[in-house]
Order: sequence, then structure tokens, then C-alpha cells
Amino acid sequence: MPATRPTLHGTRHAVSAGHYLAAAAGFSVLEAGGNAVDAGCAMGLVLGVVLPDLVNVAGVAPIMIRKADGTVETIAGLGHWPRDLPPDLFLRAHGGRIPQGVLRCVVPAAPDAWITALERHGTMSFGEVAGHAIRHAEDGFAVHAILAANIRDHAAEYARWPANAAIFLPEGRCPEPGERFVQPDLARTLRFMADEEARAAARGGRLAGLAAAHAAFYRGDIAREITAFVRREGGFLSMRDMEGFRSRLEPAVRRRWRGHEVLTCGPWCQGPALLEALLLLERAGLDGLGHNGPDYLHLLAECLKAAMADREYHFGDPAFVEVPLEHLLSEAHLAARLRGIRRDRALPDMPPPLLPTAATAPASAPAAAPPAEADTSYCCAVDRWGNAFSATPSDGSWNAPVVPGLGLIPSPRGSQSRPHPAHPAGVAPGKRPRLTPNPAMVVTREGGVMPFGTPGGDVQVQAMLQVLLNILHFGMEVQEAIEAPRIASYSFPSSFAPFEHFPGRLAVEGAIPRATSEALAARGHAVTDWPDRTWLAGAVEVVLADPRRGMLAAGADPRRPAYAIAS
Repeated sequence: MPATRPTLHGTRHAVSAGHYLAAAAGFSVLEAGGNAVDAGCAMGLVLGVVLPDLVNVAGVAPIMIRKADGTVETIAGLGHWPRDLPPDLFLRAHGGRIPQGVLRCVVPAAPDAWITALERHGTMSFGEVAGHAIRHAEDGFAVHAILAANIRDHAAEYARWPANAAIFLPEGRCPEPGERFVQPDLARTLRFMADEEARAAARGGRLAGLAAAHAAFYRGDIAREITAFVRREGGFLSMRDMEGFRSRLEPAVRRRWRGHEVLTCGPWCQGPALLEALLLLERAGLDGLGHNGPDYLHLLAECLKAAMADREYHFGDPAFVEVPLEHLLSEAHLAARLRGIRRDRALPDMPPPLLPTAATAPASAPAAAPPAEADTSYCCAVDRWGNAFSATPSDGSWNAPVVPGLGLIPSPRGSQSRPHPAHPAGVAPGKRPRLTPNPAMVVTREGGVMPFGTPGGDVQVQAMLQVLLNILHFGMEVQEAIEAPRIASYSFPSSFAPFEHFPGRLAVEGAIPRATSEALAARGHAVTDWPDRTWLAGAVEVVLADPRRGMLAAGADPRRPAYAIAS
């Protein structure tokens, strides 16, 4: 299938985001003199407003920043479980399940992540970058078809809580595409933070203002409203959790590949699985395999299956779990994993662990279709000075209640912890869930930078890897690489409660020839047909700086309402 849009090129700056209004906000910030961090934070906040089914202003927001001098930093943007949570709660009282509602809420991390990024590397105030989000919450925006479908599909969940129903089911009905969607309570919450900032900045300057915006959310009236509501609903989030919260600054995980340097976030998210799958493919032998032919897609699926198995067995919060990451990315381990991969036959399930693990054998659901996990978006920017920003904000809105009067939900990301505390990603007081959102970057061998990422839950790493290879191995233009059809394996436990597992399942977009799908099925893959192009395959956004040409190339995925802008 040819690309439906052109790759966009510019000489000064470029953005790409999961919604066109977010891209417009980021571009406006850059045109006003802000840097990539200012633009990225503006985009992330807008995504929390205009994609309220996929991103929550009080959700998660993992961020990767590469400064023009080459310094790289990741801001985890991921909250921890309440410190008062009984560690055996879900086993003892909920039959080994994490129920919907406030019991899955962890500390809201996104506001802290944006403010931390602005404090450390931005140039603008919170009010300046949040102004676009406030406007769209206050004035409204047009409902996109995916938002309308998600509300319709989850109408019963939205109706469960009055504050959710008031926002998402106005007048007791599902909104239609093109209808105006307003969130006045959320606008007031963000404006309150900006007003508190402005008062403090008038006395003490920009950093004092940012500190005041942070305090307004985590130590002031907003925090008191959040914690009081969660406690009334039977949850455990406390002011002690909120007042002391700051996102951890974590090192990026880096590996060289064909002269490029690929950077992901740490094993508190699934990011390193991208590196493991890439290194497995390289050592298995990519050269000579035709793009999206059966040999290539089979090998891709099997390498992804192995990398995601190691994610299942070992990844978790490094502050609580010893993750053997250096070993997992070592030549010895890669070679051992490759010995379990056959070129002529798919493994019927994910491979077994090669190292000791506390992960238990997952239950499988082979007859069901893989569930759609429609949460998360993505945004990236590169500015005229060479700074790059990559972020994957997330958290949906139908599995936990909106705090009345605030218009936001305390992050329900606890759904990505395992109910059993012994699991590497198991629940524990003060521990972070293992996160699917994982922003990434490539520093190219030519000295350029390429921030990229996607929504899609367990499909994220898979879609990102395919687009990376499309650009850097198959030599496609950015937009062509994004729009090329994809596959996705489900042969490992889902990251989302109730952690369904579909051994051998391989979803294939319909634009891949039928003969190729049949060849994959003949090798033992349980092929599931997707439409020619589906939002279930992710929505990858990319900005690529090419210093040889002095140009920036940007693309965005038409599988969702994503757009790029370059100048």
C-alpha cells in the first residue's frame, strides 16, 4: 500500500503527535521560541484533553530527553502503589484479580513529569505550555471516530460512576463523531495550577512558579480532593503518597546497532524488550530477507516472542526487583535464545525462561480474540538547536472513577501489576507497576536523532521495531515506513489485568498479501486477520533529523488521528 500522506520536511523544527491539536500546540510553542521540551510538554498535556479515552492528565507520562550536547535523561513519569496498600490485598480479598475502581489507582505521575521536564530542560512556564490544553478543555473539540467508538464500547463502565458519566455520556448518551466535547472541571484544575504558578513566579521567578504549580497538585487543594475521594471510595492513596512524590530520573538503556545507538527506557517499562528483539534479529540474520515476506515476518515474530518472554519473566521496578538486564542483552543470552528459534516452525507459545524467575505459568485463553487495549498516545519533537523529546502519556478513563469537580482520574495504572507479590511485576506498597508505554530514540550513525514511539499496549514494542527497521534497514522514507502494514504477536501474557494469554496468536494486517499470511500459518502461527490498516497495530510517530542534508523529516500514523508538522 502506498503512503497516504507525504513525509514532511523542515529545516528548523518538527513535531509529531497522536492528535492533530496536540501537534498544533507543540508547533505553536516552537514557533514562539520554545524548545523541544516546552513543545513536548504542551503536546502531552493536550493529549490528556483531546484523547480522554486514551490519556489521562493525572495518568502516566514517561519521557526521554536528549539535549543538543548529547546528554540523555529519562523521567519515569510513573507513580507507585500507595504505601498503605496491604500487599496481599488482591489475593486475599479479590480472588487474585485487580478490580476496576480506585483499588488500582497509583500516585498520579504525569503532572510531576511535565513539570520536572520543564524545570530541568525547558524555558517556558507551566501556564504557557498548559494554555493549549486549558483552551481545548474549556472550549471543546470535535469527537474523533475512535473516541466515539471507545465511549460506545465502554458505555456501561462510564455509566458506573456519576462523574465519568457526566463527562463521557452527556445527557445520558454516547457522543457522535464531530460533536463538541467539553471538560470544564479539567480546565479549572489546570488553570488553578497555572494561577498558583503565576503568583509564585511574580515573587520568585520561573522555577519558583513551577514549584508552586507542582505544590498545587501534590500538596495543596487538588491532592486533598484526590486523596479524600479515593479514601471514600475504599482506596488507599494518601497525602503521604502525594506530598513526597517526584518521578525518578532513570538512565537510558543503550545498545549499538549498525553504527546507530538505540536508546530505550529501563525495565520499569517494556522498553528493553525492543533492544533484545532488535539484537536477536540482527544476530539471526536480517540481510537478504524481503520486506514483509514470510521469512522476515516469521523471524520477526519469533524474536519478538523471545524478547517478550524475558519481559514476562524478569522486568519490574528496579528499586524492588533485581532485573538481570545486562545478561538479557548479552551475547551469551542472545545466542541461547536464538538456539530455540526455528526458521521453519513457530514455537507454539513463548519460550521458557533461561534464568531463575519468580514468574508463574500464565493461564491461557486460546479461543478468545485478543482484547483491544485502547489507551496511550505519543508525542515527539526536535528543535532548531538539536534537542529531542519523546514521551508516551497514557491511562484510560473507563476503569476508574473521575474525581468530582477535578475532571481527572488518579492513575489506574495499577492494572499493569500482577496480583501476586512474588511476580517480578507483582504488586507491593511503594512499588511501581511495570509500564507498557516506552518512549525511545535513535542516535543515527550520521549524528542525527530520531525520537519515536506509539500507543498500543503490548503492541508498542512490536510496532516500533517494525518502523525502525523499515527506516534504518529497508531504507524507507519516514511516512512510508509508518504506513507499511504490520504484524503483532500475542503469544505471551497481556500486560493488562486480567493478563490474558494467547499462545501462538499472530495478528496480520490485511494489506500483507494473503499468500504471506497462509505461509505464516503453515509454519504454525495462529494467524488472526486484521483489516488492511487498524489502530490496533499502534500509531507510530517519528521525527528524524538528518544532519547530512540539514533537514528534519516527520511522519505520523493515519491509523489514529495523529499528525506531524515541520518547518
